[in-house]
Amino acid sequence: MNAPIAPSGPLRPTRARIGVLALISVATLLNYMDRAVMGVAAPSLTAELHISPEMMGFIFSAFSWTYAASQIPGGLLLDRLGTRITYAGSLILWSFFTLLHGLAGNVAMLFGFRLALGMAEAPCYPCNSRILSSWFPQDERARANSVYAVGQYAGLAFFSPVLFWVVGSLGWRALFVIAGVLGMAFGLLMYARYRDPGESRRVNAAELAYIEAGGGVAIAGKDEKIPFSWANVRKLMGKRQILGASIGQFCGNSTLVFFLTWFPTYLATERGMDWLKSGTFAVLPYIAASAGVLLGGQVSDMLIRRTGSANIGRKLPIVAGLLLASTIVAANFVQSNTLVIAIMSIAFFGQGMVNLGWTLISDVAPRQYIGLTGGVFNLCANLAGIITPIVVGLIVGQTGSFYFALAFIGILALVGAAAYVFIVGDVRRVDMD
Repeated sequence: MNAPIAPSGPLRPTRARIGVLALISVATLLNYMDRAVMGVAAPSLTAELHISPEMMGFIFSAFSWTYAASQIPGGLLLDRLGTRITYAGSLILWSFFTLLHGLAGNVAMLFGFRLALGMAEAPCYPCNSRILSSWFPQDERARANSVYAVGQYAGLAFFSPVLFWVVGSLGWRALFVIAGVLGMAFGLLMYARYRDPGESRRVNAAELAYIEAGGGVAIAGKDEKIPFSWANVRKLMGKRQILGASIGQFCGNSTLVFFLTWFPTYLATERGMDWLKSGTFAVLPYIAASAGVLLGGQVSDMLIRRTGSANIGRKLPIVAGLLLASTIVAANFVQSNTLVIAIMSIAFFGQGMVNLGWTLISDVAPRQYIGLTGGVFNLCANLAGIITPIVVGLIVGQTGSFYFALAFIGILALVGAAAYVFIVGDVRRVDMD
């Protein structure tokens, strides 16, 4: 009997990176769900614990105090421990602190759990950025970014009615417990399934060659371990690409933070919708944001393929998104709740496109400082999580209205667009040497 003839031709690349993308998509969904459940629970929680709007603004903000402060340590931890341990450990820890929210008996406990949650979630986006840089060639990164990032919006969009139902049927405490248990279980799965490209058994040599040829960064066993120093942080912030993108992302994140924190309260108090109606209406802006994320990624990669210019492909969709986000202020001038939801949907659609900033930072981060750059970028971006909830809470508490709060969000979006236009400059990988 003749031996079988081996197939000729080049080895067909595997698509292990698609499985990796699925993992981080679910992880990102859980990340944002655990941030957003506080906003969903807020109307019931504030009534039970007798929390004023001003104090609720500080509680919303507490998450971002430690989240922002832990970005640089989180990026350093990522560079030292690697993606697998850092990501899985972070996921399990933040989910545990989410669960503890359901046991809070007073404002002090709630405030403390928010601080702990922010610290535990800090490594998530630097990990995502590192995974994009290592597993995907440049002309696939924006689409990959849009797929995992859409989870943070689409998950909330389709889970919002369920989340509001849980609050109405089981109480706000059950909402935190359920979210925490789900996250801890997925953290164990992440540890079991994720590997860097050089360590994965699911990727073949052809796929690795394809990734590296497209600008992917081989990580496992090849990284130079760079010790942390504040001098390196100052050098990174001295690069206009990183500084401009950080300012722009701060401004764009202000819109996102509003929707994650005050939006359900805005609908319930300013627009007079009960919790069930708010849960139904809250779906529409999140669906719009999901579409913005997907469209931004598709358009960005298409523009790069057609023009060969990362400046056009990355910056144009982000600037357009920030301009759309600024339209949120128009909600102050209409009476119809239907028109308000339409305006909010347009603004959140634009903010979804701004998520492309994470792809841009993956393109410009120095190869030996990917984790640290992601930490610095996310630190600047999430200062919005500290400032925005407090400012909105103070405005609402002092004026009894969201009028000036929406104006504040809209102005920041315009500032962000200007940062990307005038500061960022060429979108190219920075050379720290």
